[in-house]
Amino acid sequence: MLSQRHEIFFEVARLLSFTKASQALFISQSAISKHVKALEEYYKVGLFNRHGNHVSLTPAGTLLYRKLLLARQLQHELYEELKSVSTDFSPQVRMVIGSSTTISLYILPPVLSAYLAQNPNVQITLKNRNSENILKALVDHEIDLGIIEGINKVSNVTYTPFMKDEVIPVCSAGNPLRHQQLHQQDLYNIPLALREYGSGTLAVLEEALLQKGIRLNDIPVKIRLGGTEALKNFVRADNTCLSFLPRPAVLKELVSGELVELQVKDLQVGRTFYFIQRKGSENDLLFKNFMRFTKMHYSKTE
Repeated sequence: MLSQRHEIFFEVARLLSFTKASQALFISQSAISKHVKALEEYYKVGLFNRHGNHVSLTPAGTLLYRKLLLARQLQHELYEELKSVSTDFSPQVRMVIGSSTTISLYILPPVLSAYLAQNPNVQITLKNRNSENILKALVDHEIDLGIIEGINKVSNVTYTPFMKDEVIPVCSAGNPLRHQQLHQQDLYNIPLALREYGSGTLAVLEEALLQKGIRLNDIPVKIRLGGTEALKNFVRADNTCLSFLPRPAVLKELVSGELVELQVKDLQVGRTFYFIQRKGSENDLLFKNFMRFTKMHYSKTE
């Protein structure tokens, strides 16, 4: 197994921050510095360039980090295979997952609970950002595995389908729109409340509208909000705007009557959620087993 010092170095190198590594590992920053210094003394070379509050990897640090990426993958494979021959073997492993807002808030919590119940040796950190930033975090090695909406065609990232989702038009119970049968052309005259740029929900809506010959820039967007919950709460309180929100995010409000699902004739907004991985990490058994478990969990609930 990797030594504690190598694990600490890996976190600093992954995050390019002693402070963030300290927070992630629950170790004091001074202890982080001592372990890194000990490694530098062992290898007789500097591993980090210090730039005030920021650090960057030296050539030697980059080499060590790349080798540790491979070593961690081999370690995960070893652990998973040993568990099949030794039921008493249960080492502690860490997994950092990043997912877009809808997935973090409404899709992952129940499956994470079920997964951790069966895998108590795994410690999971879940980062919640919009799809664009999750993709960047994966490429920058801030996370091990991502789950986002849509494919952005990044060459060094692989995409594995997870599940289907639907984005639906909704308004508040007090909005006069609730009594209307809407057509696509009506969207040019109805104020919209939408997610921020970079949101997967916004991207899939924009694509669906383009397929109908409607440009998002040509319809009246009254407000943009960062985050599904903020947008949902705004629409619940507002009696003028139409919005498009993921169905899992508004199930309770639809049942309670606080929000009303509308129909826009001949407009369906669907999407697929994807697991994203850096190329080269697809065979890591820890992540493969988590992906398999997650897909099975939702195939049973459909």
